[in-house]
Amino acid sequence: MNHLPQAWGRPRDDVYGAYNPHYLPHSHGGHQAGHPNQHTQSPIVTGTSVLAVKYNSGVVIAADNLASYGSLARFTDVHRLKVFNKKAVVGFGGDVSDMQYLDRLLLSLHVEENYAGSGDVDDKESDVALMSAKNLHTYLSKVMYKRRSEFNPLWNALLVAGLTESNEPFLASADLLGTTFSAPTLATGFGAHLAQPILRRVVPDEEASKALTREKAVEAVKECMKVLFYRDARSMNEYSIAIVDKESGVDLKLDEKLEGQSWAFADRIRGYGTQTA
Repeated sequence: MNHLPQAWGRPRDDVYGAYNPHYLPHSHGGHQAGHPNQHTQSPIVTGTSVLAVKYNSGVVIAADNLASYGSLARFTDVHRLKVFNKKAVVGFGGDVSDMQYLDRLLLSLHVEENYAGSGDVDDKESDVALMSAKNLHTYLSKVMYKRRSEFNPLWNALLVAGLTESNEPFLASADLLGTTFSAPTLATGFGAHLAQPILRRVVPDEEASKALTREKAVEAVKECMKVLFYRDARSMNEYSIAIVDKESGVDLKLDEKLEGQSWAFADRIRGYGTQTA
């Protein structure tokens, strides 16, 4: 079998000869018989890491605002954190077009969930009626698994941060296979290698997250965003950060910038290439 990404699961042409699509049934031929329907094989415009950490009364989640066209830093104002309601925020890594599809799906779900409301209920009662982050994560994981089962996956890695029905901090992930995972600290993409060690030093286990303050959690996330800016070639120094707190709800900032971070020091580095002293 040919295990290269562009031809997963197909026989190798150099061994078995070129695949003849004319044997395909007409119903699978699209506009022309012999040309099968094709799904996305690899994403084109992508966003990089999303990272999050739980603290004693909520969750902090962050993602930078860059969408890369291959290796080109093409779009610098793509916000990959989406607020679902007062209890849940979703962070998207991976394909931006699939992210936009999921964003529309979440909007329709939000309208459906709140359409029956009369609008005259007390705020506390309405908060209880909101879909919790845990339920939203279950819904999204089923969507991802369904698309994977149709061999047409959504090329995203998702983090769902927020509160449970009992207002406890909640954080979990779902990927393009529908695989789910929950932990006090999570990160997608390169963040899983570069940011997770930093976050795990701050929050080694569930008990540590219950003792962590909001300020310390934000500080740890900002430190990780700085490391990702310097070490991940597909990141930038402008980012979005959201804090979901059981007391104050969602606090989302879309255009934060790393303070004092730039590559101005690069011209002082000596020892690489042709340089004059």
